[in-house]
Amino acid sequence: MKSSLFYETSCSLWRRKTRPTTKPYFLSSASFSTADYENGDAFQSNPSKVKIFDRHLKRKQRDRAAWLLRPNDSFVHAVAENLLDRLEDCKKTFPTALCLGGSLQAVRRLLQGRGAIQKFIMMDTSYDMLKLCKSSQPDSCNENIETSYVVGDEEFLPIEESSVDLVISCLGLHWTNDLPGAMIQCKLALKPDGLFLAAILGGETLKLELRIACTVAQMEREGGISPRVSPLAQVRDAGNLLTRAGFALPGVDVDEYVVRYESALDLIEHLRAMGETNALLQRSNILKRETALATAAIYDSLFSAEDGTIPATFQVIYMTGWKEHPSQQKAKRRGSATVSFNDIQKQFGSGS
Repeated sequence: MKSSLFYETSCSLWRRKTRPTTKPYFLSSASFSTADYENGDAFQSNPSKVKIFDRHLKRKQRDRAAWLLRPNDSFVHAVAENLLDRLEDCKKTFPTALCLGGSLQAVRRLLQGRGAIQKFIMMDTSYDMLKLCKSSQPDSCNENIETSYVVGDEEFLPIEESSVDLVISCLGLHWTNDLPGAMIQCKLALKPDGLFLAAILGGETLKLELRIACTVAQMEREGGISPRVSPLAQVRDAGNLLTRAGFALPGVDVDEYVVRYESALDLIEHLRAMGETNALLQRSNILKRETALATAAIYDSLFSAEDGTIPATFQVIYMTGWKEHPSQQKAKRRGSATVSFNDIQKQFGSGS
């Protein structure tokens, strides 16, 4: 199994491969429900019926992350690089691109002329995060890109229909309450033959290490457990999500990244700097000091390596989809084949 190694000041990272315009782009926000989409009435005034995450808390966590953001985060850099690498496989250009939440800084820094982007819209729920992106100096490769900054929510996408050629989301969409609905809105924002690229954390993220340590510590110290690690999509669901959203030519692949930290507390600080801490509505608002220390001690005792570092596994699911266009290849109509498999087997398989 091929792997590559990255280093940063407080942790090391291993990657395991498993497989302006006169027309406005922005509209007032509207709620979107996948149930109503299937019935032909997508936009509505009521908020999404599904409530798993506290989006207001997540915005505050993103505000905090803007102040804690690490400029050279090897994990975020690796995910963004792998996601944007897909643009090099496309001969098509994408003049107008929309980047949603998550790792905005890393995506802009690593564009480096990919996709021949001319207009780049950066959207986040956090004003502080956008302010940080705006104040940072763009690389020389991106100086000629016209950049706009929009405070908005992926669940209420304020983008006009069929207005962008490319939608990128790097480590952000897994915090939406209605992931299929958010993806449908991304598809609606795309022009025909537009591309959707997304990277989300998968269900195996921190499952082996942090979830076990939290569960054991809470059982020992509090006599019960409360959710501390958010539920995430599984790999088997990713293809269904793309199909349900109506994307053509869907593609899904998975990477696992093993990041090593000096202690469990360093892991928590890294999660805070990425804005990836717990935002469940049903979370416990109080984490006792003794429970937190017990979690760190159990983590170290169960999973520490010989060199004293502790591993944390991040599963990243990459999703690719296109908005329909007549030029795209399509499957032939069922029953339209002119040669049967029996004939092929008789001709080529007789010697086996």
